[in-house]
Amino acid sequence: MSRSLKKGLYTNESLMKKIKAAGVDSKKIIKTWDRSSMIAPEMVGFTIAVHNGREHIPVYITEQMVGHRLGEFSVTRKFNRHGGRMAREEQKSEGAKEQAKLKE
Repeated sequence: MSRSLKKGLYTNESLMKKIKAAGVDSKKIIKTWDRSSMIAPEMVGFTIAVHNGREHIPVYITEQMVGHRLGEFSVTRKFNRHGGRMAREEQKSEGAKEQAKLKE
C-alpha cells in the first residue's frame, strides 16, 4: 500500500543532510543503509550506494526514479539458474533432438 499524499515523501533526514552537504557538482558517493527512503527531486544527479545486506551497490539517480524507493534499485538476491540433474538431462535431450534434425 502506498503512503498518503498529505504526508509527503519519506526520506531519511540524515541522508538529506549528506546530500545537501555534498553540493550540486559533487561526484562523491553517498553511502546509506536506508532502503525505505523515497527518491526526492533533490537527489537527482547524485550517486548513492545502497546497502543490499552484504555490500553497497552504487545507484545513479535520474529523474525517472523520483517517487520510487532506494531499495528497488539494489537487488538483494543473486539468481543462480535453475538446475541440477533435471536441467542437465533436459540439455542432453535437446542436444540429441538437434543432432537428429541436422541428420535429416
